[in-house]
Amino acid sequence: MTPPRTATGSATPSARSGSRRRGARPSGTELLAAAVGAVPGGAERPGQQQMTTAIEECVASREHLLVQAGTGTGKSLAYLAPALTVDGPVVVSTATLALQSQLVDHDLPRLADAVEPLLGRRPTFAVLKGRHHYLCLARLDNSTEEEPEDTLFDAPAARPGGGTKWLGEAGRLGKQVERLRDWAERTATGDRDELDPGVDDQAWRLVSMPARECVGATRCPFGQECFAEASRARAREADIVVTNHSLLAVDMLADRHIVPPHKLLIVDEAHELADRVSSAAQAELVPELIDRSTRRARPLLRPETAEALTAAGDALAVGLAEAPAGRITAGLPTPLREACTLLDAATRSALDAIGDIKSDDPDPVRKQQAKAALDELSTTAQRLLEEADHDVAWVEKNDSGNRRALVVAPLSVAGTLATHLYDERTVVATSATLALGGRFDTVARALGLDAPPPAPPSAAAAALAARTGPGRPAAETPGRRLAGDLPPSAVVPATEGPGWRSLDVGSPFDYARQGILYVAAHLPRPSVSGLPDAAGEELLALVGALGGRTLGLFSSRRAAQQAAELLRARTDLPVLLQGEEALPLLVRRFREERSSCLFGVMSLWQGVDVPGDACQLVVIDRLPFPRPDEPLAAARAAAVDAGGGSGFAAVSVPIAAVRLAQGVGRLIRATGDRGVVAVLDSRLETARGYGPFLRRSLPPFWYTTRPEVARGALERLASS
Repeated sequence: MTPPRTATGSATPSARSGSRRRGARPSGTELLAAAVGAVPGGAERPGQQQMTTAIEECVASREHLLVQAGTGTGKSLAYLAPALTVDGPVVVSTATLALQSQLVDHDLPRLADAVEPLLGRRPTFAVLKGRHHYLCLARLDNSTEEEPEDTLFDAPAARPGGGTKWLGEAGRLGKQVERLRDWAERTATGDRDELDPGVDDQAWRLVSMPARECVGATRCPFGQECFAEASRARAREADIVVTNHSLLAVDMLADRHIVPPHKLLIVDEAHELADRVSSAAQAELVPELIDRSTRRARPLLRPETAEALTAAGDALAVGLAEAPAGRITAGLPTPLREACTLLDAATRSALDAIGDIKSDDPDPVRKQQAKAALDELSTTAQRLLEEADHDVAWVEKNDSGNRRALVVAPLSVAGTLATHLYDERTVVATSATLALGGRFDTVARALGLDAPPPAPPSAAAAALAARTGPGRPAAETPGRRLAGDLPPSAVVPATEGPGWRSLDVGSPFDYARQGILYVAAHLPRPSVSGLPDAAGEELLALVGALGGRTLGLFSSRRAAQQAAELLRARTDLPVLLQGEEALPLLVRRFREERSSCLFGVMSLWQGVDVPGDACQLVVIDRLPFPRPDEPLAAARAAAVDAGGGSGFAAVSVPIAAVRLAQGVGRLIRATGDRGVVAVLDSRLETARGYGPFLRRSLPPFWYTTRPEVARGALERLASS
């Protein structure tokens, strides 16, 4: 194999000689000005400058910072510029591949070009991903031998759709593996994202290595050529390291041994972090996984030990078949408890039989894979048997019935974040949705920070509250701005807590002039699943007034399908429905076909960016509260109720606030955008408790509950 060479696709770390900075070090604001000035027609924005200054101040004072920065603020450059004033690597963590790609492919190269004259050198950056994102040469070396065991004879339930793998499919996988072999000779990084065209997940699993199965560079016969190790080496030498929340979570749970040591961590899309940490700390038992682990370990075990593992897997399959889906609240059912007990004993016996990996082992990679799989099963079984108060367990089954799992996850990750996120580094957490209900308290607690005292209102905000009453929208006078006297870029005063503070830098968009928030307060309170008839008629009237250009965000797949069927039956508009084609293709068609509508569920609420007049109406069918059968949300709400609080207010309402703000944020994506957000759930207006909280979590659109006002605005947009 050809050893990996210099990384491509990012600025290559250069050798560091002497001091990192020579002469007078430029400030973050100077670097920001240079970056903005290098863009044709670029202009600094007040919110962007305030964010950069606040980050510099917090780095100097070693305080943590929460920054809410609305769409259009330019927050990426606002945090990347001050990052270049910090010695040692700065780590930037994102939640989505889209933002990671934007940083690496666009923002960082542009910034590096612009600030090189000021710094006297070109800043460097690198991407750090999980080990499974990189080609594993040791696994590739064994891929042909593993194909019959791990691919050709997989249990039907282990694959989407079930069924027996036919020889044509096996041949297709073999061809993909051969192409991966050829690519391995050419690639400098081994990064899956650089493989074009790509391969499917089944083929990639044959040539990649999860971290828990890796024997380490010193024991691996390909350790000196390891692509994953090379990526870590590049990260240690870079000025800025771009990673993702999932790897950041694993790093915290692994006592910070993966991401290089650093003094500043910037968490973009921070509203997603707690959920990603929960996912990283989640574990599950699946019969197919036990079967696969047994087959992998069988050559290293006595027959009776392997049979004990098989028996445990069979017992789990029986227990899951009998157990209803949903949260387990009264202890593990007896069949599942017995299955976990059998599995714990069988995996311990198997691990003892395999023993330690020694320097003279003929195949340390396979041995480590077997041990890692068994150890994970053993740990999960013990965790489930413990039934600790800080964990939540549930049975998960999909609609098609080909997936059954026993799952366990932490009730809360706030303690984990408090312990592992903030120690020995400054953390800047930013997002467009951090101040829920106008305050940072809820997100701060979720991120492991103590709740701050109330922030004093600005004079303009106080005047608005005096005119409209607490939590009430401004009067519906045509042309009246919902935000009262607040300018579009108004800065909410910083909130201070123990060791941290917060800042809302607003948005450059004039939401009250660019958009309308219409709540259909006359509709009945939603009660049935799917799309109620009255809501369907309201949807027809709104879409008809505009003539398409509508993004429909629905609370369930059934509601989205009913809406699509309704419009297809009663209009001639092109209706694109999530699930009928690949999502990127649907979004592209939505952009290009002016009269089209795109309807879908939760992945559309924050994953679609369609600026311009292709999207001028966003319809939300109902408030996105978590479903009662969402195990973690239900368990967290029950824990609050048991402590004398309101689980609905403490858990369900904040979840809905984040989701609603993300969905509403699909409308205005650029300074020239105009349109209407229509919420077909009257509770946003009529619910006295949480309605005002949810409205304060949204951009300050001009507000109305009058359907004729919303339809009139849409008709004017249609004719413009």
